[in-house]
Amino acid sequence: MSHKNKEHLEKIKEAVTNSKELTEDEKSNSLKHIEEWLAEDKASGIMYEKLLEVTKKLEPILAEMGLV
Repeated sequence: MSHKNKEHLEKIKEAVTNSKELTEDEKSNSLKHIEEWLAEDKASGIMYEKLLEVTKKLEPILAEMGLV
């Protein structure tokens, strides 16, 4: 996850936590969703990095086959 995205989500979490308009249940549900977004974003970043690693290994093979 980019540093900027994490900063934005942290600001949103803080705003939700400090909100006087939301009930405790609404705050709790909102924070759960934010945590899910953080986990999904992190997982996407990990998957992207792994795909880059695989691509680096496959590129010479594909070049040898004349496909790249």
